[in-house]
Amino acid sequence: MMIRRLSPLARRARRKRLRAAGAALLLAGLAFATWFARPLPAQSVPLVQVIDGDSLIVWHDGARVTIRLTGIDAVEYRQLCTRADVRWPCGREARQALERLAGRGPLHCALTTRDRYGRTLASCRTAPLPDGVDLGAEMVRQGWAVASDADYRDEEAGAEAARRGIWQGDFAAHADWRAAHARPATASDGLIRRLERGINGV
Repeated sequence: MMIRRLSPLARRARRKRLRAAGAALLLAGLAFATWFARPLPAQSVPLVQVIDGDSLIVWHDGARVTIRLTGIDAVEYRQLCTRADVRWPCGREARQALERLAGRGPLHCALTTRDRYGRTLASCRTAPLPDGVDLGAEMVRQGWAVASDADYRDEEAGAEAARRGIWQGDFAAHADWRAAHARPATASDGLIRRLERGINGV
């Protein structure tokens, strides 16, 4: 069987086509990476109610939406902490701290997916970038929440070093507290239902 050899001109043309295809693939990959890495657009949403230290209710597309702030884990609303050997309602104070930060709204939130409890995961600010306050970062910085991913580790370290918020004394890890106080509904579900009944006038 004879192998047909390409002429030098044909080989150069083939190499040129391969280089062009490779460049097109590279550009497509860079474009995809740039699109994937860019932050999600934030939407202005009226604030309805703060539920606890990392959850709140907003109006979005004509409906109430329960938001869980991403990147943080705040003490639960019913959770107690200890400072100077005295137990204190750190969960309630965490909620009050988020109420102060959020104010009357509106908030500017980048909404993503839902968690297993049906809450919409989002990062929220008090004003559009580059202004305003990142609610998650500030809750961690003030010591009312811990960082649940790498985004707010510096804020957590600063709060612990300065003994702000829950770092004033001892507290149970929030996941451990939830496990110890597990019930069919989540800790905040009853509060959410009461707030929503109040909103609807029921």
